[in-house]
Parts: sequence; structure tokens; C-alpha cells
Amino acid sequence: MAPPAEISIPSTIISNTESKPFTLYNITLRLPLRSFVVQKRYSDFAALHSALTSQVGVPPPAPLPAKKWIKSTVSSPELTELRRQGLEAYLRAIAESPDRRWRDTKIWRSFLSLPSSSASASAASAAGMISTAAVGAADPTVWLDMHREMKSCLHGAQSHLTRRDGAYESHNTSAAAEAGAAAKKELVKAGTLLSSLSDGLRAIKDSSRLGEGEIRRRKDLLGAARVEREGLEKLSNTISPSLNVGRGGLRDGPSWGVDKTSLLKGASMSSSTSSGPRPGGRVIGAPLPETDQTRELDNTQLLSLQKRVLTEQDQNVDQLTAIVRRQKEIGLAIKDEVDRQTEMLDMMSDDVDRVGNKIRVAKNRTRNL
Repeated sequence: MAPPAEISIPSTIISNTESKPFTLYNITLRLPLRSFVVQKRYSDFAALHSALTSQVGVPPPAPLPAKKWIKSTVSSPELTELRRQGLEAYLRAIAESPDRRWRDTKIWRSFLSLPSSSASASAASAAGMISTAAVGAADPTVWLDMHREMKSCLHGAQSHLTRRDGAYESHNTSAAAEAGAAAKKELVKAGTLLSSLSDGLRAIKDSSRLGEGEIRRRKDLLGAARVEREGLEKLSNTISPSLNVGRGGLRDGPSWGVDKTSLLKGASMSSSTSSGPRPGGRVIGAPLPETDQTRELDNTQLLSLQKRVLTEQDQNVDQLTAIVRRQKEIGLAIKDEVDRQTEMLDMMSDDVDRVGNKIRVAKNRTRNL
């Protein structure tokens, strides 16, 4: 049985789409494979409460916040916050209650746009959740929450890939496969959130709810996230060539994944001939074909070539690491210098304001004289 959805209402917005403005509550749901946002007004909650009470026969475990006839949430931030907390507690009580009668109803699942049990309805609901998430991302506060969720997915994928490489080194192929699958799930979730964030940022820009500077900053955040996700995606599709996976391991790996004993099989028979077909046969035939460099080598020489190539690759990686580290130091130094220049500019701005005030006083005195 799937775990219950994690529900929260982190923020609210005022909608002016109708003649009379009203408050929309951003309901954030976190499922095992994705997160999304649905927006509901108080009347939707009241209709849900009546329908659940009528269908189940008893009211939900938590009361619905009472409606205020004198004050309005549109003009009262304090009332909005109190109602937000009450509605969040109402939804959590249903979602976390040991009694499943309320959350097993179609009304509850339709209210939260949760996927149904059938495969076709699940696919349709998934498409609806993506579009709903894009609508929720149009709110600047929800956008930041979804961006944090997306960054958490990328960090989780990186952690799973590190665990996968460690499992390969210890020849634990089952743990490596599990870690790789978990990394794939996190990357898929991050990709969905990135798409929703891009659509939401376009909607925010069209509505002019943020300044140009903040829009550019958020675009830079999305660009950096896309680059990071693409790098992790490439890393998830590769296997380190320095890992020696035997025949019981991954069958679709590179040619050096063949068992060393099988690779050396017939070496004594092939060492006496330097050209033409090898009597013992080369075990490394597929999936990588022979090249002009390897065709004239026996199995022992081929192993030496492989070790030399791997050593060169390790040296190149070390050099690249040193270059990246140096670039990081240069970037930090530039940041410190920019901070100092900014501080000096602020001081100069204060001095200009002070001198301007003195000049204004002097002009007044001169005018009086």
C-alpha cells in the first residue's frame, strides 16, 4: 500500500479573476515520486467537508475552520493566517488518521488531484498534476518552495550515484542497481519540477509580479539547475571503466567487464603468433570491436594497454580536478573583490549624499544673504 501524501499549505494568494477577489490556498502535496501544488478556495473546502460527512456518515477527525461573516481574508492578513493553519490541520488530520474512510473516497482524491488505482486514470492524473504544478509555480512563494524541492532531488540523485559507484567498487551489483534506479527516479522528478518552474516563471514574468532583476536571478537558477541535472544524467548513464565486473555482473558493460580469467584464457596459445586469427579466440569481441591498436596485441599486452589507458585517464581527472579547484579559488577571490568594491561604492554613495546635503544648506544660506 502506498504511503499517504505529505500535505501542507505553505502560502496563500489573492485571486482577482472574478468580479469579487477571493483567497486561494496553495496546497503542496509530496508523493513518493513527485510533488505538486493544487489551489483551492474556502468554498471548495466547505463543499469537501459536506460531501465527506454525507458519504462516510460521520464528520472528518478535525473540524473545518468556521466561516467569518464580518471580516474577509482578502482584507485581513491575520484571519488569512489563522484560516490557513486551520485548513492545513484539517487536511493533515484526514491524511494521517488511522481511519482511512475519508481519504479512500473519490471525493478526497478528486479534491487533491491524486492518482486513482487504474493505470489509465493514473496517467491522466499525472498529466493533470504536472499542469497543476505549473499553475502553482506561478506564485513567487510557491516557486521558491518548488525550487528547493528540485534542488533536494538533485542532491539526492548525486548521493545515490556516489553510493552506486561505491557499490560497484565493492562488486555489490544488486546495491549498485538499486542506487542507480533511485538516482533515475530523483532525476525524473527534478526534470518534472524544472519544467513546471520554467512555465511558472514565464507566468510570473507576464503578470509583472516580480522585478526584472529577480526574474533574471531566477532564470540563472534554472539554467544552473539544468546544467547540473544534465551532468548527473550523463553520469547516471555511464559506468566507471576502472571497475572489473565479472560475468555475474552487468552484461551490457564495456569489454573490460569480462572476467580476467576468461580474458587470459588461451594466452599461451596465442603468444607464439603475432598476426592472423588467434587460435584460442579473443574473449573481448563484443560489444567493442578490435582496433588497429589492439589487433596486433595478445591478451597479456592488451591488459597492459588497458591499465596504461586507465592510468592516463586517472591522471587527466586529477589535472581536471586541480583546474576546477583553481577556478573555484579564482571565483571566490572575484566574489571577495566585488564585495569590497560594493562596500566602497556604498560608502561613496553615502558621502555623495552628505556632500549634497551640505551644498543644499550652503545654497539656502547664499540665497538668504
